[in-house]
Amino acid sequence: MSETAKRNAAEAALTLVEPGMVLGLGTGSTAAIFVRLLAEKVKAGLDIVGTPTSEATDRLAKELGIRIVDPNELTRIDLTIDGADEFDPQLRLIKGGGAALLREKIIADASTRMAVITDPSKEVAQLGRFPLPIEINPFAAELTRRQIDITAEMLGMTQATSSWRMATGESRLRTDGGHMILDLNCVAIPDANELAAALDVIPGVVEHGLFIGYADIVIIGEETGARTIERGDET
Repeated sequence: MSETAKRNAAEAALTLVEPGMVLGLGTGSTAAIFVRLLAEKVKAGLDIVGTPTSEATDRLAKELGIRIVDPNELTRIDLTIDGADEFDPQLRLIKGGGAALLREKIIADASTRMAVITDPSKEVAQLGRFPLPIEINPFAAELTRRQIDITAEMLGMTQATSSWRMATGESRLRTDGGHMILDLNCVAIPDANELAAALDVIPGVVEHGLFIGYADIVIIGEETGARTIERGDET
């Protein structure tokens, strides 16, 4: 995705922001552009507050002068703006490429609306081309991994393989919450709802990157502008 396309998506998302809103601020390169553009509006007098989905977004927003509120202090979140690694015609998402999926889902779930800013390469007919991130509790992590592999096979994803997300050297990446990320390379997910439900009942799974029923609008940035798909417009 070019910087122009990312900026076009972020600028289109800004039109959804109204004075007095509490905004969930997403994580990732496109979300960071949105935060920078939002900061320009704040400097010009826009009255909003934000709550971040990651430590990185928290630092960026504060550096740019956006007033940040701890989510524990909020009674509402009006709108969350975040990116996605994939989305399908039903606006189901795969998220977690930036390893912030747990916090992203907590904020999205508490939001009245969620707008996703992305690009045409993330639009797929069937989820699964992008490896599905799964946040795992460190205790008995390999046992949890085997349970996930067995579950995938039982659901007909016989080509699925799993691998730990690595940080530097031979160390496994740790999320802001101290968990690990298992990337499940599904190739294709025959039934995203079924897989999400199956992962939800595995005790060692803290959260997974299938965001089903969260996105209200997807804004696809392109070189010459942006197009939108809203819930109810799905093909």
